[in-house]
Formats: sequence, structure tokens, C-alpha cells
Amino acid sequence: MAEHGTDEPSSSTGSPDGEGRDSGDRLLLHQRLAVRELIDTEASYLHMLQLCASDIRSRLQQLPQGDLDVLFSNIDDVIEVNSKFLHDLQETASREDKQVHSIGNLFLEFQEELERVYKVYCASYDQALLLVETYRKEPELQREIQGIIEAAVPQAGPSGLSFLLVIPLQRITKYPLLLQKILENTDPDASAYPVLQRAASALQDVNANINEYKRRKEVASKYTKVGQLTLRERLARINTHTLSKKTTRLSQLLKQEAGLVPRTEDKEFDYLEERLHWVSLCVTETKNNVAVYLANLEAFLRFRPQESELDIPGGPVVQYCSLMGDLQLQAFPDFKQRLEGLVWQPLCSLAKALSGPQNLVKKRLDKLLDFERVEEKLLEVGSVTYEEQEARHTYQALNSLLVAELPQLNQLAMRWLGQILHTFVDLQRDLAKQVLQRAEGSLAQLPHHHLSEPAFRKLVEDVLGQTGHQLRSFQENFEKVLPPPTIQPLLPGAERQVQALLSRYGPEKLYQVTSNISGAGTLDLTLLRGQIVALLQNKDTKGNSSRWLVDTGGHRGYVPAGKLELYRVIPGQEEVKEQVRPPKDSHHLTPEPSPAPVPSVPTVTQVVAVYPFVARSSHEVSLQAGQLVTVLEAQDKKGNPEWSLVEVNGQRGYVPSSFLARAPSPAPWGWSLPS
Repeated sequence: MAEHGTDEPSSSTGSPDGEGRDSGDRLLLHQRLAVRELIDTEASYLHMLQLCASDIRSRLQQLPQGDLDVLFSNIDDVIEVNSKFLHDLQETASREDKQVHSIGNLFLEFQEELERVYKVYCASYDQALLLVETYRKEPELQREIQGIIEAAVPQAGPSGLSFLLVIPLQRITKYPLLLQKILENTDPDASAYPVLQRAASALQDVNANINEYKRRKEVASKYTKVGQLTLRERLARINTHTLSKKTTRLSQLLKQEAGLVPRTEDKEFDYLEERLHWVSLCVTETKNNVAVYLANLEAFLRFRPQESELDIPGGPVVQYCSLMGDLQLQAFPDFKQRLEGLVWQPLCSLAKALSGPQNLVKKRLDKLLDFERVEEKLLEVGSVTYEEQEARHTYQALNSLLVAELPQLNQLAMRWLGQILHTFVDLQRDLAKQVLQRAEGSLAQLPHHHLSEPAFRKLVEDVLGQTGHQLRSFQENFEKVLPPPTIQPLLPGAERQVQALLSRYGPEKLYQVTSNISGAGTLDLTLLRGQIVALLQNKDTKGNSSRWLVDTGGHRGYVPAGKLELYRVIPGQEEVKEQVRPPKDSHHLTPEPSPAPVPSVPTVTQVVAVYPFVARSSHEVSLQAGQLVTVLEAQDKKGNPEWSLVEVNGQRGYVPSSFLARAPSPAPWGWSLPS
């Protein structure tokens, strides 16, 4: 036995097998410690996130809600994903033999979710730090924030908010390191080794994608801010560098238009851009229509016929006035308030939200021209400068961001717009229901309340048809006995123009302007009251019959049809024209002694001012069109009949004789038919 015992080794460490077992035990021990570190730090990290979201965020109520949204970003989504991740991570402890293998698979399973939530948080981190810096410039606010944080998280120290906000960034970057530590303490021949390798590589890709997403967001934010600059700020940014860039882009664009260089085609982006254009157009049209609807609603609320004296005693009018007063007091104002809050304001927010992506699409075109120029140089020379390489990367980042996010943006905007329209319909339905409920009491007192809806509709149609027939009959009879239209006096010197139009177009085409017309468009005419025109066409090029094409004898253009009336020569008009027209020798300053001048207006008689006249000296007197004037002398002191001495409102002075005319007496008229 003694000899046999001497042949055995004194300890297990003396043999290679024993040393291998010790090495494997140490490896397994370090692996378990790395796994324990992963689980314990994950639990501690999740607890810190929950403190930020519940205790700290709820106590920082002195900050605006917009600041809190930026500071804590999507921390609730991060907590939700990491809570599920920690739960599954702790479940792997029950499978001790395959725990490491399960951890690798777990990271691969959560790869996409971790990237989704952490890229949003990391992209807003820089903006959150800017807010923290602004708080430090306000000592009192900074002390309040620091006190809240130290009470909840003493280990935060003087860093305060910065310490808390950086924790998610540190955690997502630490996952590859923790996996690498577990991998280093795993036997390369073990089945879990390739799974851990794929998991570590996947988490490195997650971090790389987050960094790329953050860079794209920074580029987008930069060009979105440029789109919001004022004109003065834009001018201040112009320098030789920007002018050089714009000149190069214009040159590249001209070469593409001329076919000298090929144009880069991206069918996927072109489709997304077209979709964004149509979505934006729908939002703009809807916003304009709602604005008009609100304006009409405001006008409707100002119109209150129930407050007027209708001179209709008793009956349904009393119920109507009572119902309308009730609706005007509460139902309609409530509807308007809800419409503004639930439809108009969200619509304005949606339009504003789309302005940023639209500006990015425009900037992409500029960056595409830079990219194409750099690609040409790269093919010709084989190398580019650092600035050109940066321009190349900027386009790629901007294009990738738009291609990745425009589908979601278009879908979300259409869903948002659809919800707004649904809300608008629901508000209309609620208003109709509310009006019917309030009208139930009044309906029972109306004379036709016992009729069914189809019978009531037929009754209304019959009454309206009968009333319409009576109105048309009255209109026809009224037109038969209307007096002949009063002809406006001609403008001075217009007789020759009227004769030219009359000989060219005939009397049935001549019309007279009833009031002054100011042309607004390029093809619209500006005409004076009393001017004669010839009708060329009784509608415009779009078929609008309210705008007529006329000829003034010198110009052609469009005028409102409602300001024209058929020009007729009536008996007695020649007499009026003779009164208005100055004598042929009126160009002489003094009349000849024989024969005596014929006065243009009888002496001491009542006439009418045809045109307004503004006195230019103390010897003259002002007139208003249509004003009654007493003529004292039909000539001036030198016998010139072109000026008449008149009296207006107790004032005496001279006025042009051609501005005066005796108003034609209207023909007697009545209900008897003309012979």
C-alpha cells in the first residue's frame, strides 16, 4: 500500500489534468462574475431610470413642460424596454447550464428594440445639455434643481442633471464591453461562444447605428434652423464661400439641364417626395377651408335676426326667436370654441410640423448637386479634399434620413389629418344633435308638428314652389310697367365717341356705365359713371357671365355686368344735350356783340350738378354730383358761357357750365300696361 501510495501524486496540481481543471474553474468563476455584474448593474441602472422618471421629473414642475420633454426625452420607452430585458435576463438564472447561451440570444432578440429607443434618446441628448447650461445661468433655479436631485440621488453630486441625463448613453455603450468580458471568460469550444460573438457584434452595430442616426439628426436640425432665419440673418450669412457654393451648384444644374452631365435618379425618394407634396397640399387646402368656415361662422354669430322687430305678432315667430336666442347664447359659441381647439389648432400644428421636412427636401437638392460634383471629381482625379468628402457624407446622411423617415412621416400626417376631419364631422354631428334636443320643446308648438318627415318635406316643397311662382309672376308684371331707365348725362366731349360706337356696333350693343368702375386686373377697365361702351361678349374666357367684354372706342377689356345698363335715346334727351353742350364759339374768351350768345343754362333756374367739382379759388364754389344748383347767370363777367354763376347752399361762385344739366322729368308710370 505504501508503494502504491508513493506512485500516486501528492496533489492534483501536480498533473496537467489538474491544472486544466483549475484553469477551467477560474474561467467559469470569472464568467459567472461577469454575468452577475451584467444582471446587477442592469437592475441598478433600471432603478436609476425609474427615479428620474417618477421622483425627479414629477418634482421639477417649475420647468415648462416643453423643457421636461426635451430633458427626459423618451425615457418612458427606455424604461419599458429595459424592464422587459431585465426580467428575461433574470430568468436566465434558472437555466444555469445554458445561462450564457441564453444571454447571447437575449441580446440578439432585443437588438432592434434597444436601437429603436436609445437612438431617439441619444439624438436629443445635446439639446438637453443646452437646456442644462441655460439653467446654470440662473442661480436660484439651479439651486432648486440641485436640491431636488441631491434629495433623490445623493451620489449625483454637483453634476446634478448632467449626471442623470448621461446614464442611458453610458449604459448602451457598456453593453458590448460587458458581453466582451463574458466572451473572454468562455471556452472557445463551448456552444455559447459563437452566440456571444454575434451578440457582441450586434451591440457594436447598435452603437454605430445610433451614432449615425445622431449625426443625421444634427444635419437635419442644422438645415431646419437655417429655414427659420429672418431675411436680415440670411443676408448676414452671405460671404465669398457661400457665393462660391451657390455658383457651383448653379453651374452643375445648368450642365444637367443642357444634358452635358447625367442627373442622379432616385425613384424611391422621388415617390416619397411626391407623397409628401400631396400630403402638404391636402393639409394646406384643409386649413384654408377651415379658416373660411370659421370666418363664415363668425359672421353667422354676429347676425341675430331674433333681436330685431319683425312686426309679426305671436305664432311660430315667438318660438323661433326663443330657440335662436338660446342657441346663440350657448350652443353656437361652444361649437366655435371646440372647433378652434380640436380642429383649427391641431391643423395649424400639423402644417407647422410639415414645414421642417419640406425645407429638408429642398436642402437635399442643393446637397445632391454638391454630391454629384464631388463624384465627378472623384472619377476624374481619384481623390477629393476633406471639405468635399464632408459634403459627400452630408448628402448621404440627409438622403438616408429622409428615405428612412418620410414613409413614417407621410403615414403619420395622413392619420393626423384624418383624425382632424373625423373630429370636425363629430363636432357637426354633436351640434345637430344639440340643436334638435333644444328644439324639441318648440317643435311641439309649431303648426305642422304632427306631420311625418316625408309629408313635411312635400309641404315645404309645395309652398316654396307656389311662392316662387307668385314671385316670378310679380316680377314679370313689374318689368312690364317699369318706367324707361333714366339716362345718365354724357361725359363732356363724348358725343363723337358715342357716334363712332353707334355706327360701328349699332344701338342694341351700346351700354352706359351706372357707377364708377376701378379695374383690379390687367384686363379690367377703369371707367367713369356715364361713359358709353359697346358690348363685345357677355361673358369672360372662363364662362363667367358677370364680367363682360366691352369696347370704349379706344380700349377693350372686362367690366362688371351689374354696372352696365342698356343705352337708349329718349325724347327730350336732345334738349338736355343742347343744354349741356357749350356753343360752338365757346372757345372765344369774350362773345361777339352780335348775335348774342346763347346761354348753356337758363338764367335763374334750378339745375343738377352732373359731376363733382372742387373750387380752386375764392371765385369758385364746390359741387357734389346730383346736387341741386341755382343758376344766377349763364356766363361770366366777360360773357364767356363756359362758366356760370351759381348759388349752392347759400354760397355763390362760378362753376363750369358743362358740369350742369337740367334733370329730365321721369315719365309717369303705374300699373297700367303701356300702349
